[in-house]
Amino acid sequence: MVQEEADEALIARCRNGDGGGFAALVGRYQRPIFNLAYRMLGEREEARDVAQAAFLKALENLHRYDSRYKFFSWLYRIAMNEALDVIGHRGRQTELTDVHAADDDPARDAQTADLGVRVRGALGALSPDHRAVLVLRHYEELSYEEIGRVLDLPDATVKSRLFEARERLRVRLVDAGEA
Repeated sequence: MVQEEADEALIARCRNGDGGGFAALVGRYQRPIFNLAYRMLGEREEARDVAQAAFLKALENLHRYDSRYKFFSWLYRIAMNEALDVIGHRGRQTELTDVHAADDDPARDAQTADLGVRVRGALGALSPDHRAVLVLRHYEELSYEEIGRVLDLPDATVKSRLFEARERLRVRLVDAGEA
């Protein structure tokens, strides 16, 4: 059984000029970073661009990475900032009315699929700040502390923003007859 190299070992390899170390990090985190961007943006091409830009920025700034923290939190923060920049450049809210995540199970029944589309639509109608905390907590399953590091927010702010985001999502779903 082959044991995976720890992120720290891959980062050390990369810092020593071994491109294979970074390639391994990309392979490890490509899907979660794409999924994060896709859930924030709702467009596959934009999500691919954001993921690529996030990895490029991570490589360019690897010397700034603080090994006291998890690498994926640092990388998620870069990706989230890239996604938020795209949203900001759009100048409008992203409507995610018919978005299917990259890892959806195509065998889902119609009722579950329809509810998923409605939830994603309601999620897409939220502000980017509210959408970000919900995506990181419920799709990416990050802890409050990890979300705080990704978004550069104190834990208390993460908790209050998450509470408010859940409430706004609930209201949207109730208004749409889904809750």
